[in-house]
Amino acid sequence: MVKELNKVRSVLFALLIMANIACNRDILFTDSVAMPDKIWSLSNIPDFAVPVRDTINYMDVIFTIRTGSDFPFRNIYIFVNATSPDGKSITDTLQYDLADEKGNWYGKGFGDIHELNLPYKSNVFFPVKGTYHFKIQHGMRVGDLEGVYDFGLRIVKYSS
Repeated sequence: MVKELNKVRSVLFALLIMANIACNRDILFTDSVAMPDKIWSLSNIPDFAVPVRDTINYMDVIFTIRTGSDFPFRNIYIFVNATSPDGKSITDTLQYDLADEKGNWYGKGFGDIHELNLPYKSNVFFPVKGTYHFKIQHGMRVGDLEGVYDFGLRIVKYSS
């Protein structure tokens, strides 16, 4: 009886590992930058270096922001500068709502921390192999933006 139970546990464990690998195979890149003392200063410009080898499949580019309840705004402006390995770049100014009019935070959270995925580009492909750089700067009217735990970038295969 004990041998059969151990065999079932082994099979379930193997299935769990395979499912985890299958779920994560569509992630091309993920990283985040922690903000010192939960303050995103204007001079702190995260630079995500993304190695790209897949120039065939389409991708989604997603930002993730984790804020605390002491974040003073219900939205955020960010400046994005994306540069390809061949030196071509684009710059975007983006605005995202982080909470509704009543102060209810979007996304998921536990306690003081609120995490929200911010879609940047969907169904795009990277035409050149090499390292792409995504530099992100907040565009708020304060130099030191309080209440930001971290800011991240994730690139995943596009799923329609």
